[in-house]
Amino acid sequence: MTFRENANIGAGRASRGGGGGGGLAVGGGIGTLLLALVVMLFGGDPGAILGGGQQTQQGSTQGGDLDECTSGADANENVDCRMKATMLSLEDYWTSAYPEADPTSATLFSGSVDTGCGQASSAVGPFYCPLDRKIYLDTSFFSQLESQLGSDGGNFSQMYVLAHEYGHHVQNNTGALQASQQDRQGPESGAVRVELQADCFAGAWAGNATRTRDSDGNLLLEPLSREDIESALSAAAAVGDDSIQERMQGQVTPHTWTHGSSEQRMGWFMRGYESGDPNQCDVLNAGSVDDY
Repeated sequence: MTFRENANIGAGRASRGGGGGGGLAVGGGIGTLLLALVVMLFGGDPGAILGGGQQTQQGSTQGGDLDECTSGADANENVDCRMKATMLSLEDYWTSAYPEADPTSATLFSGSVDTGCGQASSAVGPFYCPLDRKIYLDTSFFSQLESQLGSDGGNFSQMYVLAHEYGHHVQNNTGALQASQQDRQGPESGAVRVELQADCFAGAWAGNATRTRDSDGNLLLEPLSREDIESALSAAAAVGDDSIQERMQGQVTPHTWTHGSSEQRMGWFMRGYESGDPNQCDVLNAGSVDDY
């Protein structure tokens, strides 16, 4: 159990989005999976990353406000409700830690979705669109994260993913997100530094998450256990560039990295978590991405 059962999550900024048909061309099979993993948690335009291949099929998800998700008990049992409750916690934390950033929202979809960055397929994985300033994810990704990449599948591993994307929203407000577009790959690249900062921001939220409150002023989460943090770390490790490359191509090629190694992703998450201070997350100006 992660959320307090009686917590009121009705105000969480998450909804279901309807699918779109066609428009974004994507590859198939292993190629699509590899591309999806590479852009997993990417902070830019998914339409600029994927190219060639077959068109996406229309998604089946209907729009809705997740009205059935009202309590922490719902969030503990249902992944969509869990994302809604996590958004409520993230908003409560970041409106205090960085009030200059207006709250964002998350759209949960299946198949494909229309965004301000173009139409995106589920193959892209969770992402933040800086043009419409929203988060998008197909929660079926969490099954892939566990079965194909080795995450433990715990609730907090899923919440870490959403917290990372919210970190990109904060970066969009600070201007840090631009570094990912100006220097797109390499072990010390701007892209890697942006991703590691978002991991650190996710850790800073985690370090304060048990103090976040619902719309009634009541605490949202139960005290985090060591297992919760290890669950988040398992997800961070699973999406490290070296881990993905080793699984998908049998070798590690750091000059193509866009997200950082498993060790770096875990290290920056823990820096944020242990300090509880997003001001300790200035990866962009660090002498090295290993300086966590």
